Formats: sequence, structure tokens, C-alpha cells
Amino acid sequence: MSVEANVQSRYSEGAQARQEALCCPVDYDTQLLQMLPQEIIDKDYGCGDPSRYVQAGDTVLDLGSGGGKICYMAAQISGAGGRVIGVDMTDDMLALARKYQPEMARKLGGDRVEFKKGYIQDLALDVAAMEDFLAARPVTDVNSLQALEAWKTEQRQQRPLIAGDSVDLVVSNCVLNLVAQRDRQQLVSEIFRVLKPGGRVAISDIVSDEAVPSHLQQDAALWSGCISGAFQEQSFLQAFLDAGFVAVAYDKWEAQAWQVVEGIEFRSVTLTAVKPAREPLSDAGQAVIYRGPFSEVCDDLGNVFPRGERIAVSKRTYELLRHAVFAEHFIGIEPATAVDHGCFCKPAGTRRPASETKGGVHAGGSAGGSCC
Repeated sequence: MSVEANVQSRYSEGAQARQEALCCPVDYDTQLLQMLPQEIIDKDYGCGDPSRYVQAGDTVLDLGSGGGKICYMAAQISGAGGRVIGVDMTDDMLALARKYQPEMARKLGGDRVEFKKGYIQDLALDVAAMEDFLAARPVTDVNSLQALEAWKTEQRQQRPLIAGDSVDLVVSNCVLNLVAQRDRQQLVSEIFRVLKPGGRVAISDIVSDEAVPSHLQQDAALWSGCISGAFQEQSFLQAFLDAGFVAVAYDKWEAQAWQVVEGIEFRSVTLTAVKPAREPLSDAGQAVIYRGPFSEVCDDLGNVFPRGERIAVSKRTYELLRHAVFAEHFIGIEPATAVDHGCFCKPAGTRRPASETKGGVHAGGSAGGSCC
């Protein structure tokens, strides 16, 4: 049985009756749970709560959305200006999520949640549309197989399930580890593709402290149980760095291992990351000061920030450092009057003289309160 077939079978069973072995204890926001049908709560399987990273107005994509629990929680936070899309490959889970769509639309005050059938490692392929194609034109020989492949290529390009640069936040709850090893590079690349520049990632999943040996990876029950397919803890971060993400970090790290198998610790984490903007580097006369406590830090783009120094940065880097997870670590300095120095071509770590920002606005100038 393939990885995909094994996972579908296990989670189809989970849609019919609760499977305790498929989930970790998680403290969800009880206020957000009050609106949800009990069946969705009972048949949810996860290891974290990525819904807490949703912001008002977000377009949210939930990978491996299951019965829809995180989607319906996210919809309450994103509000009337937001939209939530769940992608799953298991028919029984999709049926469970869709069963309550009319009820949830009434409670939410609008139909802002939709569920699509697809593979999370191939977010351009519309699996439901492919099934309709195959029903009309089944694959019986080489010619019909070539016709299917041609249709898939055209469909991905012209009518992708999830369009590129269309999502503010990608979330997932204990699902990425279920994807076959051969598909993982494509999986993370697809997350990068669908996010808008500046878009965010919040992935709750299971990681291992050591690489999982091949004999455990061959255990179908351990794989579908979120164990043997776990990313090794450093490799999980590196996969997102390799895809082009910045600000890649573990925002949540469980102190206690969820399970220990053959001496390998498996624990729940939440990874966050940002897709960098694409606009050209321009110099608007801005600077940042790294607060400390380390002597210096460098970011994923190669910028170096010695503690306490006014470092010149491009407008793009300035906005990233002031509005992403970096904000609490940096003081941003705007010039007193708007300037445009053209292309930002300074070497990393170039100091910005105080005279260039004299009388300017210091954003985030106080880590605590102010006495003035």
C-alpha cells in the first residue's frame, strides 16, 4: 500500500470514529470551540493550534484540513474580510467538514469557508476535477495516459486549485509528516508558491531529535500515526530555508516528548516563517538598531546587525524587521523627512550616521514602558 493510500485509509477510519492514537493533547481557545459542532471536535487530530496565528482579514489555507476544526476556528478570527480554504485528500474527512458548512455559515454570518480535494504537495492539481476527467475518459492505454498527463499540465497552469501569490497565511496541524519523503521538497515549494509576498507560515507538526531509521519508516501504522514520517528537528527548519523563506523559527517547542520509539524522541512543535517581498531594494534613509543581548546577529538575507549600532537597511528589509517576528528585537529609525536615495547598494553591516536620521521617528524605541 502506498503512503497516500495508507494515510487515506487511517484517516477515513478517523472520520467514522475517534482514533486516540492520532493526536496529542492541545490547549485550544475554548471560546473558538464553542461555535463548533461536537462531532468536528471529537474527530479532529492534531498536535498544535496554528489558528492562533491568524489575523483579521487573512486569507488562510489549511493543509490537511480534516474535519474542518482549524478552518472554522480561523474563520472566526479572520472575520468578515477574511477567507479560509481547507485542502484534504480524504473523502470521508471532506464529507465531515462539508456536512456542517451551512450551519457554520449561519453562525459566522457568511459563507467564508470552503473545502477542496487536493494533495498538499501539489496544490495546483484539482483532484476532484481530475476524478471527473477520469470518469469520462478512463486510462486504458498509453494514449489515454498521455491525454491525462496533458490535461493535468493544462489544468495546473490555467485553473490551479490554489493560485500563486493568493494566500496570507498557510497553516497545518500535524499533517506534513504524512507526506512521502520523495514529495517533501515539492510540498514546501508549493507552500512558498501560493503565499503572497510577505505571507506567513504557521505549521504545527511532529519532529524527531534524531533521523528516523528506514525500518521505522516502513512501518505503515507508525507512519499514519505521525511518528515515522516526522521531520528531524533541524531538517524541518532547513526545508523552509531552502525553499526561500526567511524568519524561519520554532515558535512553540513542547518540553516533553509526545512519544519515544527506540530511543528517538518525537515532540510537537510549531514552525513559523515568512515569504520575503519581491520589490527591488531601495534606500529610504532608514536604519535599525539591534537591541541585544547578543553581540551581533545576522538574518537569512545576509544582513549583519552588531548590538547597539545604527545599521543602514533597505526599505524592504526595514519593513520586514518592523512588522514580522523580528520587531521586538529592533529599534527602527525613520528620517525626519522622506528621502529616496535610489537603489540600496550598501554592503551588509554598513553604519548609518546619526546625522542622516537626526530628528527622525524611533519606532519601538522602548522595550518596556515609558517614564515620560
